[in-house]
Amino acid sequence: MKIAFADYPYIPAEPPKSGAVRLVSYALARRLVQLGHEVLFYGAKAAHHQTDESVEEGIRYRRITASWIDSVLEPLNYLDEWNLSNPQRPFYASKWFYCGAYKKMVRDMQQQQCDVIHLHVAFQFVPLMRAFNPQAKIIFHAHSELLPQFDIAFVEHCLSSADLVLGCSDYITNQVRQYLPHIPCQTLYNGVDIHRFIVSDRSDFSPTVRESTPKQILFVGRISPEKGVHVLIDAFNRVVSRYPNVELKIVGPENAVLLWYIPNRQDPKVRSLMPYFRGKYRQLLQQQISKNAANKVFFIGKVPHAEIIQYYQQADIFVFPSVWQEPFGMPVVEAMTMELPTIATQGGAFPEIVEEGKTALLVERGDANALAEAILRLLREENLSQEMGKAGRKRLEENFSWEQLSQKLLAEYQKL
Repeated sequence: MKIAFADYPYIPAEPPKSGAVRLVSYALARRLVQLGHEVLFYGAKAAHHQTDESVEEGIRYRRITASWIDSVLEPLNYLDEWNLSNPQRPFYASKWFYCGAYKKMVRDMQQQQCDVIHLHVAFQFVPLMRAFNPQAKIIFHAHSELLPQFDIAFVEHCLSSADLVLGCSDYITNQVRQYLPHIPCQTLYNGVDIHRFIVSDRSDFSPTVRESTPKQILFVGRISPEKGVHVLIDAFNRVVSRYPNVELKIVGPENAVLLWYIPNRQDPKVRSLMPYFRGKYRQLLQQQISKNAANKVFFIGKVPHAEIIQYYQQADIFVFPSVWQEPFGMPVVEAMTMELPTIATQGGAFPEIVEEGKTALLVERGDANALAEAILRLLREENLSQEMGKAGRKRLEENFSWEQLSQKLLAEYQKL
């Protein structure tokens, strides 16, 4: 079977270093190659690329050169950034968004005679892919709850050309089913490399060293209001006042998501985020740190995904305090694979990913006091933390390994 993966055509066609959607495609592509299938991975031809195609780990990276029409239309992106476009028909969800690059891409897929086209993010180009590849099976993979925010007639028109829609969690899949009941839809969870995320051994640390070393609380993710980093810092201020021997490490890029990307603004929890989008979020976070916690909070910045494992290995507790409804939450499954006791929020996909009280603790979104109490509980109850960590690893091995998920994806392809 010849399978093509594609999302935004301006992202370089090469093994990704970050970006959840690209990492998901890459992980699935690698396993499908190992299962004996031919996989193409579409993206942009960057300045450092010498050829239009390269092969790494059996994946063929097909590179699309920039189109003149995309350069001409690029300023229209500001309509979205300045909130001037119709929120139900934004430019980035229109058929003019990188339309030149997508046309080159689908023509190349036609020449390659792909059996399956697996498209992420850009649902509006499903009809174009169908027009040039009438015999291919086309799968659209939804990674966010943005679809219900767009014009329903337009979305239904586009996805009616797809053979299957995949959601990254039941939370997303059920939204699509409710919104577009006539479109076939299934869930394919995101996964984790259980062979790379290996638990570190701290048994060689003496009890004295373990007691004197500050406990480390870890957050990994985008530093943006919807991720709730301000809630975490508020909770950490309270933790430090009662458990001083602790540190907080915040790992992730300091780029707040664009306001138009935030769905479901009628949610009171989401509305509470609006003031944080009006200023510089990182500065607001810095000002929020109490005097007692001033030398205990560390902003690490962006770390390549291949190197992030060391921060999981050093941590004692992982916290992911999303305020919005998280579509999946890749760092949560990575932390659980590392046997880290984990705290997340009651919303989005988390209640289906974790077993509350067994593999993780869930607290109310935006509740800094409840988050602080959950952190203090795990700091003080070492047996609970260890049991929770081991149960989390077992759940991930049984349900979220890339090997299992690629087999499930292949079964969906074969059904089509």
